[in-house]
Amino acid sequence: MLLPATMKAMVLTGHGGHEGYQWHEDWPTPLPGAREVVVRVGACGLNRIDVETRAGNVRSGRPVSFPRIQGADAVGTVAAVGENTDPSLIGKRVMVDGWQRDWKAPDDMARAAYLGTDRDGGFAEYVTVDPRNMMIVDSRLSDAELATFQCSYTTAETMLARADVGAQDTVLVPGAAGGVGAALVQLAKRRGARVVGLASDAVHDSLRELGCDRLLPRQPGKLTTALSDERVTVVADVVAGARWPGLIDVLDRGGRYVCSGAVAGPEVALDLRRFYARNLTLFGCSEVPPHVFADIVTFVERGQIKPVLAATFPLKDLVLAQAAFENGETFGKVVVIP
Repeated sequence: MLLPATMKAMVLTGHGGHEGYQWHEDWPTPLPGAREVVVRVGACGLNRIDVETRAGNVRSGRPVSFPRIQGADAVGTVAAVGENTDPSLIGKRVMVDGWQRDWKAPDDMARAAYLGTDRDGGFAEYVTVDPRNMMIVDSRLSDAELATFQCSYTTAETMLARADVGAQDTVLVPGAAGGVGAALVQLAKRRGARVVGLASDAVHDSLRELGCDRLLPRQPGKLTTALSDERVTVVADVVAGARWPGLIDVLDRGGRYVCSGAVAGPEVALDLRRFYARNLTLFGCSEVPPHVFADIVTFVERGQIKPVLAATFPLKDLVLAQAAFENGETFGKVVVIP
């Protein structure tokens, strides 16, 4: 299949605010390497890493080179293949893994490139990927609905696996209305756990539909009092911030805290006596094992998890979409359509 010489793309020109984005309708269309495919993007989800990369807050140790096309949650159709790539992939509908791995050492995250940060991503009409870093998907869901899964759900599933969550657990999810939060709710329920969510009252009904067994306000006052009748064994957190000590206080003896984000602030106060005296375990979580993306696609195809699509925007309105995402105006994921 012949590709157009140019494409529409939202291009980030440097760190800072939204002024760093430039809309182009004549950006060069990427060509596939010998062992790559070109995916025509049908939709791409927004994530916190887009904001942090734009702001210059990504702490991977690798500088971001500009210009950069962001967007890790690309979904679309294979439009072209490289000379050493199976041509039967053309026309296949695919979900793209945000982690573009070096398959000589797929577990070595130092050799992996993250889509939209280390290499160009899906905020454009076309994106190139190694076909081993994508999955053909068989689903009736729309591209926009499929674009809600990759980053949030692989993050959430990895968190739950790190904390070894099972049917014996009660999992507390702060920020349950966010993309990762809603994923944690569904995936923890899939593992048989009891789930308690913290979220604004306006979204409680929606979270109950996703499987939350109990819901509290986003800021419920003294958390140990509010949950005095629960035995919380796991806190799965991407919020942190000033209220973080309350999350540690609510954990049962021998409990586990797992974190993969700090939306409300990264610096927290920890009284080590609370940590060691109750035999707690703290897990940091940023590296997704290779099998997790394939697992999530399988869960999608089986209907075991549902998309939580908050809103869609045209790609050219990415700044508006990102503002809505940053302001917390939505329940679930925001997606752009090229």
